[in-house]
Amino acid sequence: MNEEYKAPLVEDIHKRMLNDVSNDYEKRTGTFACDLTKTYAIQSYEARKKIELVASKLDVRNYHDDELDRYVFQKKGMKRKKSNSAIGTVIVKGNGTVSIGDLFETEAGTQFKSIEIIAINGSGNVKVEAVIPGLEGNVGANAIILIPVTIQGITEVTNIASTIDGYDRETDESLVERYLIEIQKPATSGNRYHYMQWSREVVGVGDSKVYSLWDGNNTVQIVIIDDEKIPATAQLVERVQNYIDPKGENDSTWGGGYGQAPIGAYCSVISAIAKNINIASTLTLENGYTLEQVKPYVEEIIRKHLKEIAFLKTSVSYAILASKILNVDGIDDWTVFTINGVTKNINVGEKEVAILESVVLSE
Repeated sequence: MNEEYKAPLVEDIHKRMLNDVSNDYEKRTGTFACDLTKTYAIQSYEARKKIELVASKLDVRNYHDDELDRYVFQKKGMKRKKSNSAIGTVIVKGNGTVSIGDLFETEAGTQFKSIEIIAINGSGNVKVEAVIPGLEGNVGANAIILIPVTIQGITEVTNIASTIDGYDRETDESLVERYLIEIQKPATSGNRYHYMQWSREVVGVGDSKVYSLWDGNNTVQIVIIDDEKIPATAQLVERVQNYIDPKGENDSTWGGGYGQAPIGAYCSVISAIAKNINIASTLTLENGYTLEQVKPYVEEIIRKHLKEIAFLKTSVSYAILASKILNVDGIDDWTVFTINGVTKNINVGEKEVAILESVVLSE
């Protein structure tokens, strides 16, 4: 691949121009020849910067935000995936009626609205949806405890389970990746690339694998992970299933061509299985640092690496992870480092995805 075009600096353009002027002319600073060529060099630089910008647009990876949206839509009719609101259930106590749109809130200010009308007599379950779409709507158990606007007769609220299925607007990186898949791996007549593209079009899907004839003729299996490159929720799996090949009640529509898949193709969507990664390490810390301070950064750097290799690598590298934690501020060295209790690579099955389960640090 050719190197990207870069506009030369004004000084370099001017120097070359002066070198092309005959030595019969005086070319020192302040002379006519020097001033005239410097003026052109400045204007030439501006023009060449515009050429540099145009040349950069030959690579889709140099497009961003609205410009990227316009480009991929004009070329392939693709659209960026929108954000998705987290959903969950809260337990409401009191005697009254919860209406659609009634608000509940976490201490951090994340709001949820009721998506159903429920009469509460003592206590009852209410389905809720995050007011603002995105990952921030995925909150832990017992986080939704406030009622910001009084609901007559309702006194308490909490959620015994985490809210799930909130996803941010698709990133530039993900959209470019889908675009490149579409142009480099042409999808035609329900081939495997078609199934790959269909699955990636659903909000929340971060990657997928396609297995043809996995359970006999005319069968296709799709294994997915979400945008965070972790196992997909049941709700996400269901959305992908319904988009590609809805099964209907008692499998009445399965394989019938009611989704994107052609008639006669029986598609089954499943989530990747979690391959839990447990890290234990004995560290030598720099002066002024504690285990409590460095642990969140160790977890962050490991999660980032596992996200980068999801569905791409068949093992978690011991050497890479062991070296990465040394990049954390405050860690001088480690004397013991294990992954799942061993000092070797951890294999990841083709339908698995590695996720961080725990980090135990000691000195």
